[in-house]
Amino acid sequence: MSDLNRIVNKILSNGKGILAADESNSTMTKRLDAVKIESNEKNRLAFREILFSSQSIKECIGGVILYDETIRQKDSNGIGIPELIISNGALPGIKVDTGAKSLAGSKEEKITEGLDGLRERLKEYYDLGARFTKWRGVYTITDIYPSKLCISSNAHALARYSALVQEVGMVPIIEPEVLMDGTHDVMTCFKKTAEVLQKCFEELEMNNVDLSGTILKPNMILPGKDSDEKISRYDVAKLTLECLKNNVPKSVPAIAFLSGGQSDIDATDHLNQINIINDTDFIMSYSYGRALQQSALKFWSKDIMNKLGTQDVFDHRVRMCSFASRGKWSESIENSK
Repeated sequence: MSDLNRIVNKILSNGKGILAADESNSTMTKRLDAVKIESNEKNRLAFREILFSSQSIKECIGGVILYDETIRQKDSNGIGIPELIISNGALPGIKVDTGAKSLAGSKEEKITEGLDGLRERLKEYYDLGARFTKWRGVYTITDIYPSKLCISSNAHALARYSALVQEVGMVPIIEPEVLMDGTHDVMTCFKKTAEVLQKCFEELEMNNVDLSGTILKPNMILPGKDSDEKISRYDVAKLTLECLKNNVPKSVPAIAFLSGGQSDIDATDHLNQINIINDTDFIMSYSYGRALQQSALKFWSKDIMNKLGTQDVFDHRVRMCSFASRGKWSESIENSK
C-alpha cells in the first residue's frame, strides 16, 4: 500500500466520509444571507469551528475540505484550523481550483481554472497541513451539451491538477460534476456521465496519475431537477452503480459522492441504496457540503451562541450519512432522534 493509498483509506474507511466546507466567500455569503446572518470572516469561522469541533468529526468524518481563507485561520482558542481538525482525528484538505469560467470556443459552458502557479500553492498548502485536495469540473446537459470540447478540456485540467497534487504527496479528489440542472431524463444523465468519466480516466492515465492514490467525487445518476420523470431511489442507485462499474478503473480505491443539490434525505437514502447493492471493491461514501451543513446552519442562525444545539443537529446528519455509507440507514433510524 502506497502512502497516498493509506491517506485515502484513513479518510474514507470504516463508514467515514468527507465534510465539504470549501465554499468560497461569495458562496458562503449566499448561504448566510439566506438565513439572515451577516457574512464576515468572524461569522464564517464561528460556524465552521462549531462543525470542526463536533463529536461526529471524531466518529464519522475522515477529511474536511477547506477554503483558502479557512486553512489560514485560528479557532477561538488560538489553535490553527488544520490542527483542530487533526486533533479530532480527521485530515485537512483544500480546494485548489480558482473557479469555473466561460470556456473559450463554447461560451455557454465552463472550464475550471487554477493550474497557473498551482505547484507552488500546493507546497504552501502541504506546509499548512493539507493532505488532500479538490478540483471540480462542471458539465451542463442540454440538447447539445456537454460538448466534446468541454469534456476534453475539463478532463485535461483534472489530470494535470492530479499529477501536480501527487507530486507533492497529497491525494487529489477528482470531481467531474454533471449538473442536475435541466429537463433531461435519467438515461441522458447516464450517457453523459459515462462520457465524462471515460475521458477523465483516459487523461489521468495519460498523465501517469496513480489511480490508487485518488478519490473520485462524482454525481449520482439522476434526472434533471426540472424533469417530470419519476424514478425510484433504488433505480437511481442501480444506474449509478452500473455507470461507475462500466467507466471507473478498478484501481480507484474510493468514491465519495457529491450531493449536487439533493435534499438531505435524498442524498442519504441514495447513498444507502448504493451500498446495499454495491458488488464492487470501491469504498462508496460521501463528500457532502449542503447535505451535511444546511440543517445545522438553519438551527445556528436562530441563536449563534447555541453551539451544543447546532452540533447536535450536525452530528445527527453526519451519523445518518455514515450509516448510509455502510448500507445501514433506515427511516426508522432517521426518525429515532
